[in-house]
Amino acid sequence: MKPMKTNAALFIAGLMLSVASVTSSHAADKPTLAFVVNGASDFWKAAEAGVKKAQAEMPDYTMELKYPEQASVAVQQRLMDDLVSAGVKGIMVSAVDPKTSTDGLNKIGSQTALFTTDSDAPQTNRVAYIGSSNIDAGKQAAEIAKKAMPDGGKCIGFVGLLGADNAKERIQGMKDGLKGTKIELTDVRGDDIDQTRAKKNVEDALVASPDVTCMVGFYSYNTPRIYEALRDAGKLGQITVVGFDDDPITLGGVKEGTVAATVVQQPFEWAYQGMKLMASYLKGDMSGIPENKLIIIPTVIVGKDDVDAYAANLKAMAGK
Repeated sequence: MKPMKTNAALFIAGLMLSVASVTSSHAADKPTLAFVVNGASDFWKAAEAGVKKAQAEMPDYTMELKYPEQASVAVQQRLMDDLVSAGVKGIMVSAVDPKTSTDGLNKIGSQTALFTTDSDAPQTNRVAYIGSSNIDAGKQAAEIAKKAMPDGGKCIGFVGLLGADNAKERIQGMKDGLKGTKIELTDVRGDDIDQTRAKKNVEDALVASPDVTCMVGFYSYNTPRIYEALRDAGKLGQITVVGFDDDPITLGGVKEGTVAATVVQQPFEWAYQGMKLMASYLKGDMSGIPENKLIIIPTVIVGKDDVDAYAANLKAMAGK
């Protein structure tokens, strides 16, 4: 009887091992898609909600949003290398600095399906870009400034990554939009997505340029830091603030009139549509990739009259 029990135990153990092997194999066959951001910011919370919605609609995929430990080319590249090593089938990335990371991005693109968002890298082998037209967004910022300062003024801008395409294009778009007016964007200060430094940049500008009449926050967290620095200096409402994106502090400033208006993007749609686009691409469906490889999700201006409806829509998208 004892040998029979041993044989039965071995049979059951073998069966369990076989089932575990099949389960593991099945899990390994479930493709993973990753959305890699450029740095830690509440701006990406909407993208997290977009990834979550896409995941609910496509349970045959594993979808993840990844934050690099810090906003640097090397750290972001290492994160993507690790994802590729883990077998990720597609990566959508907001490149920290496309101009200095072409080789690294091309390496990723040769190993997995590479898409870009937010900050494009058109000189690489990326499949497509999905995101805003940052030139158009910059022109919208100029429209806000022109409406708020019909008699002209001196603007200083603040941004996270001076080398990123999204920053350079927003700045250029705003300058283009201000041509022929008495408003000038005289300087833009970068902070490498360091929020303490972002606020100090504003404080320093107030001392170095006492004649400044306008401040522009080109990244989502820059406008809140401008707001805080002006509040602390007792200058809130005295200097025109042009915002980007929809941080709660920014929207609150728009509602109370201390922020003239803000140019908002749609990172929820970038992530939601982007995950679905990558999944279709991996199945061999190229119909969603336009000839110019650019999928533009429009930006809009949110002013005082629009802010309540916009905030309510944000909550609805996040399922709150």
